[in-house]
Amino acid sequence: MGFFKSLFSSQPKEPANEGGRKIEEKNFDILKYDGVRAQKIHKLAYAIRCFEEALNIQEDFETRSFLVAAYVASGKPEEALTVLDKMRELKPNDVDTLLTRIQVLFMLEKDTEVIPDCQAIIAIQPENATAFYLMARAKHVTNDLLGAIADLTRAVTLREDFADAYQLRAEILLKMQQGTEALEDIQKVIELNPEEDMAYLLKGRIHAMMGEIEQADADFHQVLELNPFNEEATLLIGRLLITQNKLDEAIAFFDEAIENAPDQGKFYSERGRAKNLKGDKAGAFEDLKKSIELNPEGEEAKLVEGSHSNFDNLYKGGLY
Repeated sequence: MGFFKSLFSSQPKEPANEGGRKIEEKNFDILKYDGVRAQKIHKLAYAIRCFEEALNIQEDFETRSFLVAAYVASGKPEEALTVLDKMRELKPNDVDTLLTRIQVLFMLEKDTEVIPDCQAIIAIQPENATAFYLMARAKHVTNDLLGAIADLTRAVTLREDFADAYQLRAEILLKMQQGTEALEDIQKVIELNPEEDMAYLLKGRIHAMMGEIEQADADFHQVLELNPFNEEATLLIGRLLITQNKLDEAIAFFDEAIENAPDQGKFYSERGRAKNLKGDKAGAFEDLKKSIELNPEGEEAKLVEGSHSNFDNLYKGGLY
C-alpha cells in the first residue's frame, strides 16, 4: 500500500541522481502501463489518475494521448482539450493530434475553432481529404454554405470514394434547394454504400423538396426496409400522406406506427394533425395531449405553454 501511495504522491519531485532517475523511470512505467490496463477494462477514473501521476514524473507524448482518450471516454472533453493544447505545443505538426483536437472541438460545439486546425493540417498535408471534409462540417454549422461546398468538392476530388463528403454536400445542396445536384451526390453515396438507410432518407427528402412525391415515398419505404425502426422515415411517410390529403390512410398508418412504438410522441402529434384536418377536434386534442405527455420539452409543449386554450389553435398555428 505504501508503494502505491508513494507513486500517487503529488509532491514536487526533488532533483534525482542516476539511481533516483532509474527509480523514477520505473515508477513512470508502472503508472503508465497500469493506466493502459485500467483503460482497457474501462476503469477510467483510475486510468486518468495513473496517467496524470506518470506525467508528474516525466513528460511523455504517448501518455498524454492515452490521457486524452480516457478523458473523452469519461465525458470530460474540456480536460481533454487542455491536454491536446499541450500536445500541440510539444509537436505542432502532429496531424493525429490536430485531428483529435478537431473532434473534441466539435464535441464542445466550438465549431469556429475547428477551421484553423483544419487549415494547419492542410498546410502540412495539402492532399488530406479528411481535413477538407472536417472544415466543411465546421463551415456548414457556422452557415458558410458556399465555403463548405468548395471544401467538400476538394475532398471528393482528392478521394473519389469519400461517401461522408458526398452526403454532407447533398445535405447542403438540399438546404440551398439545388435538388438536381443534391440527387447526384446522394446517388453516389448509395452506389458506395447500398445498405445505408440514411442515404435513402436524404434522397427521399430531396425528392419531396422537388415535389416528386412518389419517388420520395419509395425512398422512405426503402429506409424502413433497411431499418424498420427508423422513426424519421415513418414520420415522413405519414406526412406525405397528409400532404396529399390522404387523411384516413395517414391516420391508419400512424395507428400502426403507434402500436409498434407507443412511446414516440411525434407519431401522436402527426396523427392528431390528420384528425384535426378531418374535423375530429376531440381526437386531435387527445393525441396532442399524449404527445406532450411523452415529450414535455418538445415543440408542441413549447407552443402550447401550458395553456388549454392554445390546443385548438395549435394545428392551425405556428407548428403546422
